[in-house]
Amino acid sequence: MRNTTPIHVSSEIGRLKKVMLHRPGKEIDNLMPDYLERLLFDDIPFLEEAQREHDQFAQALRDEGVEVLYLEDLAAESLTTPEIRQQFIEEYIAEAHIRSQAIQDAIRQFLLAIPDNRQLVDKTMAGIQKVELPDIPLEKKGLTDFVESHYPFAVDPMPNLYFTRDPFATLGRGVSLNRMYADTRNRETLYGKYIFTHHPIYGQGVPLVYSREEGTRIEGGDILVLSEELLAIGISQRTDAASIEKLLQNCHQEGLGFKTVIAFEIANNRKFMHLDTVFTMVDRDKFTIHPEIEQDLRLYTLAIEAGELSIIEEDCDLATLLARHLNLPQVDLIRCGGDNRVAAGREQWNDGSNTLTISPGVVVVYNRNTITNAILESRGLRLIKIGGSELVRGRGGPRCMSMPLEREPLS
Repeated sequence: MRNTTPIHVSSEIGRLKKVMLHRPGKEIDNLMPDYLERLLFDDIPFLEEAQREHDQFAQALRDEGVEVLYLEDLAAESLTTPEIRQQFIEEYIAEAHIRSQAIQDAIRQFLLAIPDNRQLVDKTMAGIQKVELPDIPLEKKGLTDFVESHYPFAVDPMPNLYFTRDPFATLGRGVSLNRMYADTRNRETLYGKYIFTHHPIYGQGVPLVYSREEGTRIEGGDILVLSEELLAIGISQRTDAASIEKLLQNCHQEGLGFKTVIAFEIANNRKFMHLDTVFTMVDRDKFTIHPEIEQDLRLYTLAIEAGELSIIEEDCDLATLLARHLNLPQVDLIRCGGDNRVAAGREQWNDGSNTLTISPGVVVVYNRNTITNAILESRGLRLIKIGGSELVRGRGGPRCMSMPLEREPLS
């Protein structure tokens, strides 16, 4: 029987029907070299070109029959009453870690004066420079105002928002509202909180199987839905092992149908920040993989049996384990860059392993990863190639930039 919630995601590869994106905005123009590390960036994309590339990505999805929704629109549509709008502003200010009471008051008045909900959401995403606020009278300044006078922002921008995969994850008919690795990204989950609580469509009856208030972190780039019963989750720089146990148990309690998790223990570093930077599913029996993770990869199987959690450290290789759990005779692990170490390293850095599957064997990739793309095509896959010279500067690919809201079940 078809479930009644607006979320339907029971695989990585079922035909994609609805997806959520975020078009890069003024938050990118608020990046500056001195504070890139603070905001989890390595470089500064050229916004106009990044928007052009992102628009090409969105149009490529529409050309395949996918309905594209935008995070900024859904968030604005969730502020359905003046009271909810006020609450959103107060939470936004509280989570910005502003130590100056005078600046808090100035920001509150600044945001309340924005008449349109979409403009309000855009501004909260872009961040607020101190020069946008009225000057604080000398007698109202505290010591914090003097000490932090050199820092240009009253509220930091959220430049990572175009990677919509991470703040929450769709699983079956439910959502994991994630606890993020860094404060700068944990603020992004506030939009998901309001969407899945107050939105006229997406705030209606969607089970939440993880909370942004949890004490251990998890991010959507580490969560892959391999089948109606099977998840793959990375233990990575951004996701704690303990979070995986919580998520599986919560899915079981909500009756989402997921019985098993294959946990991948990958290197704890920025190069492999999420599982989907080194591993994605592209067809019923085909996966991309970055060869650098294979040798030292540790795999665990977590399962719920008779209401009890069991954990096994596996001693077989990944291909064997995947074939077993997917009831396949074998699977094909397609290596990013092939057998060339230099090509593999370069193209993985440019998200050659990070693909978005539209339907079995139809995959969105960056056009710049020519070696990996040629290998994928040689395996019979149809590639939808998009530009990404500016988008990739944020260290993310097509899967990172997309959050499926509805996929057709696999037959």
